[in-house]
Amino acid sequence: MELFKNLLGKKEKPIKSYEDFWIWFQENEKTFFKTVKNKHNVQKDFLEIVQQKLDEIQEDIFYFLTGMADDNTVELIFSAEGDIKNIVYVEEIVKLAPKIDGWIFTALKPELRIEDVNIEMDGYNFNKDNIYFYPNDDKNFPDEINLILAHNDYTIDNENIITMGMFIFLDNFLGELNAVTIIDSVNVVAKNDAEKELIPIEKLKSYLLWRQKEFIEKYEGIRHNTKDDKYVGLEAQTENGQPSLAVMNSDLLQWDGKASHPWMVVVELKYDGENNNGMPDEKTYQLYNEIEDDIMSELKDSEGYLNIGRETGLNKRTIYFACQDFRKPSKVLQERAKRYGFEYAIFKDKYWRSVSHFAK
Repeated sequence: MELFKNLLGKKEKPIKSYEDFWIWFQENEKTFFKTVKNKHNVQKDFLEIVQQKLDEIQEDIFYFLTGMADDNTVELIFSAEGDIKNIVYVEEIVKLAPKIDGWIFTALKPELRIEDVNIEMDGYNFNKDNIYFYPNDDKNFPDEINLILAHNDYTIDNENIITMGMFIFLDNFLGELNAVTIIDSVNVVAKNDAEKELIPIEKLKSYLLWRQKEFIEKYEGIRHNTKDDKYVGLEAQTENGQPSLAVMNSDLLQWDGKASHPWMVVVELKYDGENNNGMPDEKTYQLYNEIEDDIMSELKDSEGYLNIGRETGLNKRTIYFACQDFRKPSKVLQERAKRYGFEYAIFKDKYWRSVSHFAK
């Protein structure tokens, strides 16, 4: 604790960039090394201090794991804890890490050999001897990778614990990036409830590699030019009579190449429309159009970012983008969210189900 007080008590320059952070880290790395090697208050005297410094740049972005890679090397793993929006920042800060003797810096939890994965949680083990899987294919959505996992000890009573342990297992076995970007959905069941032949979990990596290769070969390089697309105006009414208006790209909604842009970005701008039947006033309406144009100036269809359309009503404007990648949208939207004060989400949606009601 004394180390913690001393470091925080120093008058140090504020951390405004990743470069500043790494300069600061190099100034303190020998003390940090001893803390981890001696396993003495690692959380308080190392990880919490690093966390506080990085929060000066961006809050709630980075999570950490650390330990000795060998007798003379500390490994510091930067994690996004499965949050798609934060992966790009984890990758960027590690890319800028200097070479420091005795240190390894890793972006995202790496994949492990099946023999090295044995998770213990609340008295249950999760390893190659008690976990199985099978693909839950749907002919209507052939590009989705939906998995059913089964555990020897699964019951209704321990459902939450077993499910959490299974996701932690996948995170370690597949690696953080693969676990959150390749698989579309996971359900956990008891072995007796399996509807197909159970496959040993050690074969999961080869199955996913085959599926991912097949997907890339099918959709790599596909682009859609929206210049001549047709748009349709839609109107709905809530139970209390308030209107909801949408303008959607009808060509995109009927496009058969949706899975080539599997990442859905949803931007939500809230306003006070209480005195205008849930709709924005003219000034707000114009502002939101400008914000949408600003986002589109960065997320261009020619680069794999498609503006599907927008919906306005019930005190909010919602804008939908389908994207080939999640990294650039993460950066573009975080910067603009700070500037304009909106909320946004990024999630996997290969068949654009989140906007399918507009097509109907």
